[in-house]
Amino acid sequence: MPPVDSIVEFGAYVQGQKVTSEGIVEALDLVREYNTAAEGGPNAFVWVGLHEPEAPEVEWLSEVFGLHPLAVEDAVKAHQRPKVERYGDSLFMVLKTVAYLDHDELTATSEIIATGEIMVFLGSDFVVTVRHGRHCPLTLVRERLEDKPALMNRGPAGVLHAISDHVVDQYLQVADLMQLELEEVEATVFADVSSRDINRIYHLKREMLEMKRAVTPLLAPLAALPQRRVIPQDMREYFRDVGDHLSRVCEQVESSNELCSSILQAALARSNALANEDMRKISSWVAILAVPTMIAGIYGMNFDFMPETKQIWGYPAVLALMATACVLLHRGFRRNGWL
Repeated sequence: MPPVDSIVEFGAYVQGQKVTSEGIVEALDLVREYNTAAEGGPNAFVWVGLHEPEAPEVEWLSEVFGLHPLAVEDAVKAHQRPKVERYGDSLFMVLKTVAYLDHDELTATSEIIATGEIMVFLGSDFVVTVRHGRHCPLTLVRERLEDKPALMNRGPAGVLHAISDHVVDQYLQVADLMQLELEEVEATVFADVSSRDINRIYHLKREMLEMKRAVTPLLAPLAALPQRRVIPQDMREYFRDVGDHLSRVCEQVESSNELCSSILQAALARSNALANEDMRKISSWVAILAVPTMIAGIYGMNFDFMPETKQIWGYPAVLALMATACVLLHRGFRRNGWL
């Protein structure tokens, strides 16, 4: 069945300009008729954008564009690793998308990073994009290319470059925002009054790992993409530039992940140190109170033959002894840093 509910936009592009067409099949016929008559080679293509389509819709597109069944299955099920695969004369690429979710305060249950996927089917005269997830829409990418016909005239490879560049730019923005989160958490860990919220730091660590799993696997496929035969020679430098940006993002994510591990270890160590400090204070006061408790306990046994029980100054002397012992112990603990 033709995609109705899931289709975001489609269009036929000739010489970088969008051409009106009734439907996807008509747009593809128009493009192929133009490319057949063109002397300078194919420079017209169809771009179809879908959002979370159902299986029958993608299967219908596979019949129209000749997509491979394995790639179609991956596009429907989603939850794929970033990859680039070649099926005949077409290319299938999976990109993980990440988005930073705004939140007033970082807690142990805050969702910081949302992930999604963009699947791209690339042929000589068509581009089919399948997006999963609410974030990282491609509307702005399409509008930017349509506003600059010279960019759209690069063909399907130019569209793939624009999408890849847009996704990697999102990586960089999220990595910068996560770095700010880490700096804020690091400041709270080493503050004079620490929140000691290990759960919050551990949650941030999990979010960093989630981003690492989304970003790092794309390195190898994107590095190999310029060597693919379907990528024109004049576009390969552009893909290498995107690969360089991705390498920078991966390095930043890796360093942020290591920093998060260090913050977690520092928070645990600081929490243990603060707990030990509390235990020293408690132990010091217990030792101070143990002396008068012991003396009071001895004189509370009510024996007749005990020292100074018959003296008029006995009671004040014992109180003075208790006070003196407590003061001496307090000074000793203060001197040793326990109080």
